[in-house]
Amino acid sequence: MQPGRILVAGQDGAFVIKLVGDVRLTLCTTLDEFFDEMLSVEGFASVVVDLSDALNVDSTTLGLLAKLAIKAKERFKFVPVILSTNRDITRVLESMGFDRVFSIREEPLLDDEDLGELPVLPCSEDSVKKRVLEAHRTLMGLSDSNHAKFRELVSLLEGQCF
Repeated sequence: MQPGRILVAGQDGAFVIKLVGDVRLTLCTTLDEFFDEMLSVEGFASVVVDLSDALNVDSTTLGLLAKLAIKAKERFKFVPVILSTNRDITRVLESMGFDRVFSIREEPLLDDEDLGELPVLPCSEDSVKKRVLEAHRTLMGLSDSNHAKFRELVSLLEGQCF
């Protein structure tokens, strides 16, 4: 499977994030740091997340995306857009309650030639554990079924992280 990559572009406070390939927790530090930077940009106005070229998106990545959407709504009073042309990924998004925090559209980004790839940031094992824990706590908060799905994992991670 094609390794995961994160492509980004931003202009005048509008951002596009495109996840490509097999996107897993190895990219969680890079993604989380970028989200924090993006949300602190003066004049931040919108974000579109494009999953049309994602082959797989793991639960940690989904949790970070949910966290992004929740923060965007809390701070900026808007619902981000997520693009998904892969029916399997769209089903996962819907089953996890992403339709509560994102506007899900099943169409691709029209032009991605201006996107640049984010370099993968180094991260410690402790940092990854904390981000995985936070991502899964966020997922648990989206729905009762997510709470049941991730309760054991979160308990295990809490024991390891603290």
